[in-house]
Amino acid sequence: MEIIADLHIHSRFSRATSALEKYAKIKGLSLLGTGDFQHPLHRKEIDESLKEDDKGILWTKEGFPFIWQTELSFIYTQGGKGRAVHLVVLAPNSQVVDKIVEYLKSKGRIDYDGRPIFGISCREFVKDMKEINDMIEIIPAHCMTPWFGLFGSKKGFDSLEECFGDQTKHIYAVESGISADPQMLWRLGQNFNVVSFSDSHSFWPWRLGREATIFEIPELSYKHIIQAIRFGKGLKATIEAPPEYGKYHWDGHRNCNFSCSPSETRKLKGICPVCKNPLVLGVEYRIEELAKKEEGYVPKNAKKYYTLLPLHELISFYIHSPLSSQKVWKIYNSLIEHFGNEFNVLLRVTKEQLLGKKIDERLVELILKNREGRIKIKPGYDGEYGVPVLDEEQRTLF
Repeated sequence: MEIIADLHIHSRFSRATSALEKYAKIKGLSLLGTGDFQHPLHRKEIDESLKEDDKGILWTKEGFPFIWQTELSFIYTQGGKGRAVHLVVLAPNSQVVDKIVEYLKSKGRIDYDGRPIFGISCREFVKDMKEINDMIEIIPAHCMTPWFGLFGSKKGFDSLEECFGDQTKHIYAVESGISADPQMLWRLGQNFNVVSFSDSHSFWPWRLGREATIFEIPELSYKHIIQAIRFGKGLKATIEAPPEYGKYHWDGHRNCNFSCSPSETRKLKGICPVCKNPLVLGVEYRIEELAKKEEGYVPKNAKKYYTLLPLHELISFYIHSPLSSQKVWKIYNSLIEHFGNEFNVLLRVTKEQLLGKKIDERLVELILKNREGRIKIKPGYDGEYGVPVLDEEQRTLF
């Protein structure tokens, strides 16, 4: 069975909201993480609204599945440098979650935010989790982002081994994050699988599932999902936002309204020409720093990936209207009504099927260009999302 999963989300206790099941179905997702399972109030809501089966899957009354999941922040000093790394944690059942929660309580507060901060090392945390239960899965979140990514330019590490030491053997996959994609991560030449999830703090379909992982497994169970993440069999593909769309793809300063490519950064010697302070170095620059493989390198075990802007982004771009405007929603809802869910529109529906429902031909061409990864995007930087731009070829669509 094919499962499209988003296993890194947040609850309303991490500045997010609810209505996840409704919009997951509209998006075309078939499995979600619970988000923030250690937060006491969110845990209460999970226990009240979801029923766990004997395969580690939690179900709503309407029959939508979830997996126990949270994200934790680790801020500490190692090697004479301040470190900050976010880790996604998946757990096999409520009994194991209870043990994780008791452990986290011994290390600090868990009730002030959906993504609490702990002053212990990643290595120590992984070691302690594996002593609780080997089926706990730890995945470095948005691994390339400057401030909280495992490989981030500000407070990250240069390798898995530098971060996790003798516990590296328990790290099987990393999350690509919106500012990077598998092609970029393959260049690091390190031994891990690549998964992709949204880190969504919202249920809106331009956030939820904007990145996801496609599994092909015999049945829906926690065990099969984890085996796919760890060993690759059953990990079919990932859905990636264009890296340029991410908030930290290029270098720059948001407050100075300045961004540039890594080559320009080197010419500037890393200094912002506006404020004369060091630039925030983005993911593309950091990849070049760490790369052990040439651009275009593809490992033998590489999985397929799709590069897609969310459908709301396409429609907003097409009609020059804000993402959440009624004009955008009207077109979006019409497409969902015709074709079932957003991933069907983005990935599967043919040109003939789209035109057969009298969808504007210019929008159809934009959907197909998106599917082929041919939409130009001005790269995001220093916390600013990238934005689609009109080049001469795209201009003809309008």
